Amino acid sequence: MTIAEMFEQSLMVTLSGMGVVFGFLVILIIAITLTGKIIHALGWDKPEPAAAKAPAPPAPAVQENAAVAAAITAAVTAYRTRNLG
Repeated sequence: MTIAEMFEQSLMVTLSGMGVVFGFLVILIIAITLTGKIIHALGWDKPEPAAAKAPAPPAPAVQENAAVAAAITAAVTAYRTRNLG
């Protein structure tokens, strides 16, 4: 097998591989487009009514947040004095 024949064979394999990938991408684009049209036709892309939404949970008390922040500050300070100082 000469170099020219090997080059020709490699070119054919490359082009056929690129053709397969291009064909797959075309099929994928068609499938996604059809799926989008079906979803739109069935009305599944419309938002739910506002009445169906669950109410938001109540906000935590400010004192609980302050206590957590104080505990974190104390822990960081203790760590720094023991390990870094």
